[in-house]
Amino acid sequence: MADLQIRRCLTPLLLCCLLTQHVVAQQTSPPSQTPARPKPTPVVNEPKTIDEQDVVKITTNLVQIDAVVTDKSGKRIVDLKPDEVEIYEDGKVRAITNFSYINLNSTSPPPAPTDQKASVIGAPLVPRRLRPDQVRRTIALVVDDLGLSFESAVNVRKSLKKFLEEQLQPDDLVAIIRTSGGIGALQSFTTDRRQLYAAVDKVKWNLIGRSEIAANPFISTAGMMTREEPGGHGSVLKEEMEVEKFLNKLRKDMFAVGTLGALHYVVKGLESLPGRKSVILFSDGITLPREYADERILGILRELTDFANRASVVLYTVDARGLQTLGLSAGDATSGLNYGQVVERLENRKLSLRDTQDGLIFLSEETGGLAVLNTNDLNRGIKRILDDQQGYYLIGYKPDESTFAVVNGQPKLHHLRVNIKRPGEYQIRTRSGFYGRTDEAKAESLTAIQQLGNALTSPFSASDIQLKLTSIFANSKPAGSMLQSFLHVKASDLTFSTEPDGSRKAMFEIAAVTFGDNGKIVDQFVYPRSITVAASDYERVDKNGFVYRLTIPIKKAGAYQLRMAVRDEASKHIGAAAQFVEVPDLSKDRLTVSGILLSGLPLETYRKNASLQPAADKSDGANLQADPNANPAVRLFKTDHVLVYAFNIYNARVDKATGNPKLKTQLRIYRDGKLIFAGDEEAFTPLDQTDAKRLLGAGVVRMGSQMMPGEYVLQIVVTDLLGKQKQNVTSQWIDFDVIE
Repeated sequence: MADLQIRRCLTPLLLCCLLTQHVVAQQTSPPSQTPARPKPTPVVNEPKTIDEQDVVKITTNLVQIDAVVTDKSGKRIVDLKPDEVEIYEDGKVRAITNFSYINLNSTSPPPAPTDQKASVIGAPLVPRRLRPDQVRRTIALVVDDLGLSFESAVNVRKSLKKFLEEQLQPDDLVAIIRTSGGIGALQSFTTDRRQLYAAVDKVKWNLIGRSEIAANPFISTAGMMTREEPGGHGSVLKEEMEVEKFLNKLRKDMFAVGTLGALHYVVKGLESLPGRKSVILFSDGITLPREYADERILGILRELTDFANRASVVLYTVDARGLQTLGLSAGDATSGLNYGQVVERLENRKLSLRDTQDGLIFLSEETGGLAVLNTNDLNRGIKRILDDQQGYYLIGYKPDESTFAVVNGQPKLHHLRVNIKRPGEYQIRTRSGFYGRTDEAKAESLTAIQQLGNALTSPFSASDIQLKLTSIFANSKPAGSMLQSFLHVKASDLTFSTEPDGSRKAMFEIAAVTFGDNGKIVDQFVYPRSITVAASDYERVDKNGFVYRLTIPIKKAGAYQLRMAVRDEASKHIGAAAQFVEVPDLSKDRLTVSGILLSGLPLETYRKNASLQPAADKSDGANLQADPNANPAVRLFKTDHVLVYAFNIYNARVDKATGNPKLKTQLRIYRDGKLIFAGDEEAFTPLDQTDAKRLLGAGVVRMGSQMMPGEYVLQIVVTDLLGKQKQNVTSQWIDFDVIE
């Protein structure tokens, strides 16, 4: 640890909307350089003509699929040559034109077990910001709460938490999605464990779903319905039906369609990502119609698997019921049933299990995935699925013209098969087929509102206009809880017209949606905006961009996702960004720290202007004077910058004798998850004590000249000396980058 220099000073420095007067300057120690982790590299066999980012292609010139090959013991085969593989379309062998093996073995060390309820004074669970080339696996964990029993929901929730604690890798991009959550449940894929834990906590039994309390209840036979059908000579055909059985089938079919629709939406979101993606579906089963009698569900299944194949998405399925006892158990209600009825019900139970598992098997087999069935250890099943994603072959061939011929106005379904000519027994899992239509589809014409809606509800960010969003929790007495959001817009991505007076003007729409943790929209708005820049300032704004500030009231505590999108009116280009924010419940009277506003300015500027007040607008809107990097939205600082931070402390206890709180604060700085600087615990002197429940604090950090470029986290730890022992410590953090 380097020497720590502490000094106290006074300055009326204004950081955005928070007044900073009393500050402590601290010299941080330079961190050690951490070598960069190399990205996964493909092991490519000749011919090397495959773009590893495009897994599945179906065009007039190329049909390309992925395949996993193992030996009879399950060991992965990675050294096959093109002449050892055959591919068949509709039983006819095709000449392979493209062949390679993509290795996705992680270079990261195995993750250490983590605890979401770790002490607040520990290292923050900071999400790692991955570049596309750093992502090893993109995984959508889809919880079919439309089809989970109460028992299964509990088991899935436990398994997901264990996955986050033990199996999640630093280079995994993950989303946890509920099929009942609506479009808002498709939150951005993230490395943020806080966001993932919040999603897991919302996995519960859905009362209106298609499943019951237990995984395999007996269905009562009470209630019969009679249908009368007119016939000749007054004869009437009477058909008895079980009312509950009839209604139960209708309900299950309806929610099965809902589950498949949600899966289709997830696959659509994954379509835009490169490489091989996976969806892991946790469900109590999807009934595959016997002898394909229900053409509606079968058609949806066919369309879904074809769409998944074209989007390079592999569907894995996990039967959340585990190993079922198909005989009588203590939980079975057999009162009033004779022996023959019990035997019949047990046989129906076996058939029902088989039928529901057939749907899970169908989804996985048609897309080259695995179905994990009849195991009570769901985490072992998850591990088996993750191990399956260590690598795959890309195999391509040139299709005939007949491949895309239309029969009776519909494209033909073509069946695929891969054969290994090398001696030995092998297991091959690949996509089973595709419809004879090419990927060269015309872009759909959408309205401005539709384009913004797609950007806001997609699980991924649009990037035609580069945006950087920072949103923090705050609370004031008159307004209550709110999200203070800062959106940096790269102005050069907008289209500026020249006005008669020489100024430049850009027209755009800005939209924002706040989703609750149940996937429902809490608040939303869309309205046109414009910015006009003087000719003398245009070059600077075009280079630096601008920050748009927005305040969104939040009426209820909980986990929220804020999504913002900007659409350029002239070019129709769109940018979108999202952030996860937790809003605490201050009514519980627990010690809490707001989000941290972090900005910066050059050291020399700070020294020469003791009374400096950087330009800031307290109202919502665009700030054209914002620093291009060192503002609260972007937070890119050079080593000669002084960091200025501000925060609020809520619900501190007050000494009855003095009327003042007794708080201590500590500043910590982390790099790559490692603590590189810890300041002394110091008595906290609030800048504003007009409201004892809302205390304003601020500080200045003078960065060391030897701080290495990289990702950092600034953490504030607050201790209430008057508070209850288990509730007297809290913390908050904000990430930033040091650049050269």
